[in-house]
Amino acid sequence: MTSAETTEAAEPTGAAGADGADGAAPGPGPRALSWQRRRASAARFWRAFRTHRAGVVGLAALVLFALVALTAPLTVGSDVASVTAAPGQPLQSPSGHFPLGTDQFGRDLLGLVIWGSRVSLLVGLLAAVLSVAIGAVIGITAGHFRGWYATVLMRVTDWFLVMPTLVLAIALATVLSRSLGTVVLAIGVTTWPTTARLVRAQTLAVESRPYIERAKALGGGHWHIMSRHVLPNVMPLVLAQTTLIISSAILAEATLAFLGLGDPTVVSWGGLLQDAREAGAVSSGDWWYLVPPGIAIAVVALAFTLCGRAVESVLNPRLGVSR
Repeated sequence: MTSAETTEAAEPTGAAGADGADGAAPGPGPRALSWQRRRASAARFWRAFRTHRAGVVGLAALVLFALVALTAPLTVGSDVASVTAAPGQPLQSPSGHFPLGTDQFGRDLLGLVIWGSRVSLLVGLLAAVLSVAIGAVIGITAGHFRGWYATVLMRVTDWFLVMPTLVLAIALATVLSRSLGTVVLAIGVTTWPTTARLVRAQTLAVESRPYIERAKALGGGHWHIMSRHVLPNVMPLVLAQTTLIISSAILAEATLAFLGLGDPTVVSWGGLLQDAREAGAVSSGDWWYLVPPGIAIAVVALAFTLCGRAVESVLNPRLGVSR
């Protein structure tokens, strides 16, 4: 065999060796690895969450209420709240045509309860998000900067803690105009102190770890430390706190609406209770006017509480929440 033939015969072997060494499929990039970790983390969370029977029951109830609220425009329509187009007589007892009876204007109470779920759930969710956002910002900054800044914030937090939350919310809702935005603001700015103290304690624990000192030594600024290192570590606590606060926010919204401080132009569960009180349903024994919205408020608040306790137990197993 000539030297040329030897070279040609050796080339495929060399090419195959190059493909085997350098032509291998590249591994997943940083973004793909990040998404893989997130999916794996979500799968682990769900496996742990579904072992909590009470949490699964609460989640199922919340999904059902969410579907009812989202499909309300299709199932009952906005005309259900119209006083002039009321289909029945005032304060009719439950019957085949009106399963939950009628209110003082002759409107179908079943339709009103379904339509009111949209406002109650929306206000509760927005108020909880606002409350947790304020508490998280104050807690993280107070735990990071410390000194006089943290002292001032914590004294303000203590002042809000000792003041009755409902009284502050009523005072704020009385001063401002009667609208859903006012109710959300009144609940959100009066229920954040507990979240602030919890997040501050977690921030202090995170910032005592060695990798935070290394990040500072490498030139990491305040924003980098808080957003890239502290916030991801306190997010599980923030998530659990959000699910727990939503139930309190829904109860607070119902209380404000019952006291006549909500938006009179919208239908909510608390507003239905307030209408029943004004109509004298308690003294006249018209129980169907009071029981349905009251049960709806209680069931949703309980469902959020069960989910919140399950989430808190999964994210922090040391709590030992019963299943």
